[in-house]
Amino acid sequence: MEMEDTSTHEKSAPVICFCNTAKAWGGGEKWHYDMALMLKNQGYRVLTITAKNSALQQKYLASGLDNISMGINNLSFLNAFLIHKLKTIFLQKSVSIIIMNLPSDLKTAGPAAKKAGVTKIIYRRGSAIPVKNSLFNRYLYRNIIDFVLVNSQATKDTILTNNPDIIPKEKIQILYNGLRLENYKCEKKKEHKHIVIGGLGRFVKQKGMDRFIGIAEKLREKGVPFKIILGGEGELKTNIRKKIREKNLEDYFVLPGFVEDTGRFMEDIDVFVLTSHWEGFGYVLAEAMACRKPVIGFNVSSNPELIRDGKNGFLIEDGDIKSLTEKIEYLHNHPEESNALSKTGRKMVEEKFDITRIRDDLIRIIDQ
Repeated sequence: MEMEDTSTHEKSAPVICFCNTAKAWGGGEKWHYDMALMLKNQGYRVLTITAKNSALQQKYLASGLDNISMGINNLSFLNAFLIHKLKTIFLQKSVSIIIMNLPSDLKTAGPAAKKAGVTKIIYRRGSAIPVKNSLFNRYLYRNIIDFVLVNSQATKDTILTNNPDIIPKEKIQILYNGLRLENYKCEKKKEHKHIVIGGLGRFVKQKGMDRFIGIAEKLREKGVPFKIILGGEGELKTNIRKKIREKNLEDYFVLPGFVEDTGRFMEDIDVFVLTSHWEGFGYVLAEAMACRKPVIGFNVSSNPELIRDGKNGFLIEDGDIKSLTEKIEYLHNHPEESNALSKTGRKMVEEKFDITRIRDDLIRIIDQ
């Protein structure tokens, strides 16, 4: 049921539809949730479309946002009935702007929005993976999409890798994932005899969580006192836990599962390490810096946009576990340098990733 309008501003404001049918929770879902709620609070009328019982739907409903559940998959664009249903929803709800986050949503809801006369069709892409130069993708990018929002320069560059003319560059706008800085004070200082290393993410191939086993082996060889806390869930977690046992590393690892409060997680570590093979935008790097923690990551995809080598952390050649462990050892032995990196990181986040700045940038795009 559509929410009752409560103000003249809301009645005159355009209806913005946030369409994201991902079942799992990730950076894209967090961005959709934050922006939908913030725009509603700014007086915009917001409609959300999600997968039924998804984490995103539950958060939308708890926040009082108008929501419709919809099953969309990678082949739904072949379902004429579903496209017609979406078109009808857009017309009935008077949607004038739609923001989508998944390729499957784009392929299905994008054409439906076009048929409904939605005036601004926006696709948010959060993966630094090249767009396939297929006939259908060329159609979508040239005839359906009005703007592409990307979460990093790396993601922007990869869109055009296979076809530099798939969409005009001026239609691609960088909009970083924002942080609510009030949730990341992390002012409590812990005194550890050992260095506590944090890793946070899904246990999937992309995130390279198995690399922490190599890190642990190197640190043990060096005699560095350490503890590694790996937050998250995923299909590879059981296998990684097994390898930890096989290497007799159980005393060095803590695997707390899914982390709801990232700020609390960061408060309990001394350095954050991102082991991903690639990232659209390393959101957890920004979160760690917001919590005044030095960061270490491999020099891949968007990491150089967040990590300023030697200023807020360290960039390491991809896969060079030896050099990475040397930097961890350095931070353990040089707490003053660690604190200096932490301060620079916090300042960078305040200047670049404050969520109110991201909200204002989005408003400028949808209002232009």
